[in-house]
Amino acid sequence: MLFKKIKFNGFILALLIAIPIAYIFPNGSRWLHLNTVTDIGIGLIFFFYGLKLSKDTFRSGVRNYKLHLLIHLSTFVLFPLLVLPFRPMMNGETADLLWVGMFFLAVLPSTVSSSVVMVSIAKGNIPAAIFNASLSGLIGVVLTPLWLGLVVEDAQGVSVVTVITKLLLQIVIPLTLGIMLHHKIGHFAVKKSTLIGYFDKTIIVLIVYSSFCLSFNAHLFSGMRLEVLLLLFAAILALFLLVMFVVNTVSKKLGFSTEDRVTALFCGSKKSLVHGSVMAKIMFGHSINASIYILPVMIYHISQLLIVAFIAEKFNKRATASN
Repeated sequence: MLFKKIKFNGFILALLIAIPIAYIFPNGSRWLHLNTVTDIGIGLIFFFYGLKLSKDTFRSGVRNYKLHLLIHLSTFVLFPLLVLPFRPMMNGETADLLWVGMFFLAVLPSTVSSSVVMVSIAKGNIPAAIFNASLSGLIGVVLTPLWLGLVVEDAQGVSVVTVITKLLLQIVIPLTLGIMLHHKIGHFAVKKSTLIGYFDKTIIVLIVYSSFCLSFNAHLFSGMRLEVLLLLFAAILALFLLVMFVVNTVSKKLGFSTEDRVTALFCGSKKSLVHGSVMAKIMFGHSINASIYILPVMIYHISQLLIVAFIAEKFNKRATASN
């Protein structure tokens, strides 16, 4: 029942199916002109995202500054600082590429929809969850490429001017336009949230498929051993659990209520696959390595949903029992 509530099974299945399809039809991305399709799709994703952002959401959430600080420090500072020290230990091209993927994951903003749904299931502070998840996406537009620019020396030959131009055209301008039009047609975006959600997920699946097409054409995965992928999964899982432990500990030290602790725990440990797919396409251009950079984000996305769903249900049962 819980998995039906969060409605992610079909999306995960589509992501997983996209990989073997890319292997079988590696030229499909070029035939279908997916580069143009996904460029337009990215702009629409952020336009609709802006349409759904309400000023009331931000007004109602600004007061609880300790909670907000903890969530965003976890998302944009704790995560990258946990991954950064491992850079010197990465020996070999594959290890270095996977580390870049891990760091890329670490600097992404928090996800919006699943964070709010999980907080709701766990009986947390829903207004604070909406506020922080929305704000995280806005902050990520600036901080994610800034972190990458400072640490990752080569974004596959994409110039700074090109990246800034793409950010403006595909994210900042559509997002700003959506926010400006919220009071006029924002109700349409809210009413059609389910349909827009399907559209967002379709674009993400197409980006993943297109990225893997490039990699399979370049035979990028031919030399990657299974134990390397298992080690990557273990590292991602360890990162997720460590962040949850730190956020939970700090929340208790700060004397947060159970509702605020739930919100900090879920919003401060989540990472957005939507922003990850979009940023990878913008930051790394048409790199054959793009799928490797997206791979940790996909693994993290699936892991966080499964683990947080279990934890949310535990909080829900505890809250129900205490009433």
